[in-house]
Amino acid sequence: MRKVSVSAALIGFCAFASGVAGAAYPVYQNYPGAQNMPVYQQQYQQQYAQQYPQQYQQPYAQQYPTPVPGTVQLPATNSTVLTVNSAVAAAPTRVTGALPQVGSAAVAAGRRYYQPSDYDRLADSGLYVGLSAAYTASLMGSMKSDYAGEKDAYVVPGAFASASYEKDTIIPLQVSVGASINNDLRIDFSYTRYSGLSYANNVFTADYTGAANVATSVEGGAITANTTMLNMYYNLDSYTGYVAGGSLRPYFGVGVGISLNTIADYVVYDETYYTIVEDLNDTINNAGVLTGISDVYAYHNGGTNEQLAFMVEGGVTTDLGGGIKLDLFARYSNLGKVKTSGSIVLSQTEWLSDGYGGEVQADYDSVFHYTNWYESGRLSMVDVGARLRLQF
Repeated sequence: MRKVSVSAALIGFCAFASGVAGAAYPVYQNYPGAQNMPVYQQQYQQQYAQQYPQQYQQPYAQQYPTPVPGTVQLPATNSTVLTVNSAVAAAPTRVTGALPQVGSAAVAAGRRYYQPSDYDRLADSGLYVGLSAAYTASLMGSMKSDYAGEKDAYVVPGAFASASYEKDTIIPLQVSVGASINNDLRIDFSYTRYSGLSYANNVFTADYTGAANVATSVEGGAITANTTMLNMYYNLDSYTGYVAGGSLRPYFGVGVGISLNTIADYVVYDETYYTIVEDLNDTINNAGVLTGISDVYAYHNGGTNEQLAFMVEGGVTTDLGGGIKLDLFARYSNLGKVKTSGSIVLSQTEWLSDGYGGEVQADYDSVFHYTNWYESGRLSMVDVGARLRLQF
């Protein structure tokens, strides 16, 4: 009897608790899972919703909105509902081929992609100063006499058709100051000094027949060039990619400016004897006639000329760390013309007829001064070298 009474009490308590819970948390038919509830609870919820539509339907609709066709509801941790469009996404583009190379700038889609400059250790940025040294691997050009066609040119040493430059070791030194315009373009102003080359050691003057076949020696005539240029360099890795595993960045440069070309004074000495009279018998009884000359010294005044100059350079850049970059380059430079002042002072020993079919040396030296008689030639070279650049 007592067991039956306890069981009846528990059943009644459970029914009462279910009713209270249903009143506190009503379940509507549009709520997912409502169809699985007991029939008596569904009827109770419908009756409660009809009695209190404003108090429970509006908050419940806000908390559990009716799903919109074509969407999916995703629960969130903050009790909100995320609605995601369930439309079919476009098929992704498949990219095949080798991995893109690391570079400095983005290029047009479909060609290559590069990392941003912030991650490019070879990127140029800001101001920099540079110092370079090179070696002249090839020296081009020659000196020519502007008076080669003059009458009696043989009396002027250096009246040659042409002569190559003579060079020792030429080490062009350059100082530059510049800035990067962007990651691919930089501009600088440079000063370069060329020295260590000179006038040819030997030239061929004309004999009395007019043929330039008499060898003469030259002393002096050092040539220097002081060149200032405005240069522009463009990095080519957007087209070529990095080389040597990404450690070298190729570039191309051009420059234009003014070159101050100077040739020092020099002396041409010709010890050849030049015959004036072929048959000395023709001078018998005619003493004092000039029969020949020898030991000719010609003092050529040098000159300085301002010339338009340009250069073309190609090379690669590598990073040494600490804001220091190293450029390895090959450069062609055309420095314009080297030209003397046109003033020549000539001294020669003269030989005279003795009136008996012979000749004697005069007791004087003849001196002549020639003006507007020039030697000139263009000056160009190919240099290979290295440049250190410190970036700020």
